[in-house]
Amino acid sequence: MTTNQNLTQRPIFTKLLLFRMLLGTLIGLGLISLFVFGVDHPSPDWPKYWRVRPLIITPLSGAAGAAFFHFTSLMRYRAEWMRLLANIFSFIVFVIGLWMGIVLGLVGTMWN
Repeated sequence: MTTNQNLTQRPIFTKLLLFRMLLGTLIGLGLISLFVFGVDHPSPDWPKYWRVRPLIITPLSGAAGAAFFHFTSLMRYRAEWMRLLANIFSFIVFVIGLWMGIVLGLVGTMWN
């Protein structure tokens, strides 16, 4: 007698992942917009299109942080302390990733 193993694979790219990544993108875009569009008189030393890089890099880092949050969701179905630990760890990684995206986007302009 042999046991049957269920070897079906779950899809990686789901609607929930897309939603969370879009939400992370919007958080990053909103946060960097406060910095970028708040500058009335940019320094003449800055490049002509200095706003483009932060408006691309920071939303991408927000989407990556949200994807990490999504992929740690497997740990959320375990014990209560594991779920709490996974949520705290995911939030810390999201905030650090967003901060690094802001730094990388603004380096050479507003971040000296």
